[in-house]
Amino acid sequence: MARHLPNKTMINKKHLAFTVALGAATFGLLTNCTDPTSTANGKTISDDSLKVIAAVAETPAEDLYTPVDTANYNKKLVAIANGDTTGKWPVKNQPYPIAGAILPFKRIVVYYGNLYSKKMGALGEYAPKEMWSRLNSEVKRWEKADPSTPVQVGIHYIASVASGTEGKDGMYINRMPEKQIDSAITIAKMHNAIVFLDLQVALSTIQKELPRYEKYLKMPNVHLGIDPEFSMKTGARPGSKIGTYDAADINYCSDYLAKLVKEHNLPAKVFVVHRFTKKMVTNANNIKLRPEVQVVMHMDGWGEPELKKGTYRHFIYSEPVQFTGFKLFYKNDLKKAPNRLMTPEELLKLKPQPVYIQYQ
Repeated sequence: MARHLPNKTMINKKHLAFTVALGAATFGLLTNCTDPTSTANGKTISDDSLKVIAAVAETPAEDLYTPVDTANYNKKLVAIANGDTTGKWPVKNQPYPIAGAILPFKRIVVYYGNLYSKKMGALGEYAPKEMWSRLNSEVKRWEKADPSTPVQVGIHYIASVASGTEGKDGMYINRMPEKQIDSAITIAKMHNAIVFLDLQVALSTIQKELPRYEKYLKMPNVHLGIDPEFSMKTGARPGSKIGTYDAADINYCSDYLAKLVKEHNLPAKVFVVHRFTKKMVTNANNIKLRPEVQVVMHMDGWGEPELKKGTYRHFIYSEPVQFTGFKLFYKNDLKKAPNRLMTPEELLKLKPQPVYIQYQ
């Protein structure tokens, strides 16, 4: 199920005070997902606690980021587990996120692509006005299918593109110029959307490539995606084999993001990891979760509905991390009978329900 590879192609002190005041007492690990009010130490956030936080921050409580409603968080986790009885979902012992977290309170729906190419996804295939019209149509379908979960719209921009040619540094990467990334962020602002910068590292490493985008990841509305398919640890040319990341690589990224969040007092980052084979992510049980970062394991394979559901079941459902995503391909998913995209209603039947939806 490998994809086509192109040949070339404001919160500041307030949030800090909030985090310090709450500390481990309120953002402990989930120990009992069936008890919507329990935290690691059995306490909940009270009105008196908020007054203390406001005093530390020297600002009215109503001006602070709204703290995560832990009862609602637990309730949503149970809801998206969708009746799973195996004990895999909801994921146990995960940390409550810091204030400003998107998931699982909203479902993220994005268009994927690159502004230089009409073949890499809907984001680059259409002019911005038409792109937004099409994406908003998808958003309405999701809102109708699941009225209980608001949609956060976004764009998922491939900022580092694996190439069929080696390039000047021999790494087989086309790194997008800042003016193109700036254009993507400007397009997102047209509809108050969030932005994902997606990295395909090819023969380089995520440790070398991720810091190149720190300038953008410091922005509160910019999040991260990484694609193991194009992480060629063996030195093979991108597209000739399916690449891989280990849990250590994923932990490096989430640690990097968490550090940025803490240093710059940002809301929680969403971190998307593409996957459609077993070997694309090794040692998944060693992936660490942090309050500052929400990890989405994203089913990125294409094909007919039954094949896609099987891929989701084998490689996303069976190795729980935190949240899940699902990609729909406007062209590749139509190649075999029944020659159609899966619908929001069908995806909502999955266990767990994906909270990140990507259209390419």
